[in-house]
Amino acid sequence: MTENKITDRDNALFEAGIKLGALYHQFTGSPVNLKTVSSLEQAIQESISVQPFVESISVKINRDLLKSKLNSEFGYTELQGPMLDVKITVKYGSSRVKVAMAFDSELNYPLMKIEDIE
Repeated sequence: MTENKITDRDNALFEAGIKLGALYHQFTGSPVNLKTVSSLEQAIQESISVQPFVESISVKINRDLLKSKLNSEFGYTELQGPMLDVKITVKYGSSRVKVAMAFDSELNYPLMKIEDIE
């Protein structure tokens, strides 16, 4: 039986996946409208950026999709996964990974994926 060594790359990928999952499940369902969308993007970025090993994060909420989901009586909706476009760079030891979440129209799903490993 061979011993498998866990690498910085392995840990960086694990941490990046945790960040995306936490972001998705923590913030979907948050009330949002066109006046608050920028502050919600900023709040998500700031919340995730304080977690260990996060080097950078970018969060964009699709305004067109947001507009199409607004409740006509109350003027807001809830943040949904397909609205999110996220990029996160995680640095763990000697490894840096870039991950993303974006709506995949073919799969009809907000897909999380690895974009780059350094």
